[in-house]
Amino acid sequence: MSIVIQQLGTDNANLLQTVDPDVFDHAIIPEQLQAFLEDPRHVLFVASDAEQVIGMASAFEYFHPDKQSQLFINEVGVARSHQNQGIGRKLVAALIGVAKNRGCVYAWLGTENNNVPAQACFGAVPGGSEPQPFLLYEWDLANR
Repeated sequence: MSIVIQQLGTDNANLLQTVDPDVFDHAIIPEQLQAFLEDPRHVLFVASDAEQVIGMASAFEYFHPDKQSQLFINEVGVARSHQNQGIGRKLVAALIGVAKNRGCVYAWLGTENNNVPAQACFGAVPGGSEPQPFLLYEWDLANR
């Protein structure tokens, strides 16, 4: 098994033609994929085993009038068949590398309190702080 981690762009988006069903939450929407990849503030890394994508990590750079740029790591997914092999950790580390290269002052993410595999993955990425509890409020605007 030879895992390849690479940043996805418009030139290699065809890699997503063969994706393990565990990697993304839903089917890829071509228009959304194109818009994501064309936006310079969005970042997507994929992990491939042979010709199949078995992992991904997405993020976006954001800024605010009173803050320097930060990278919010939005989502990390690894196929069940490839979990506990350090792939998620490598994907997160790749995103942190992009954040450093862009001059971001922070890279951060959140996960559920009961998501033990995610906590193990994210806690193993070098240079991170201890996890901090926080509250999350969501508004489901699609179902209103």
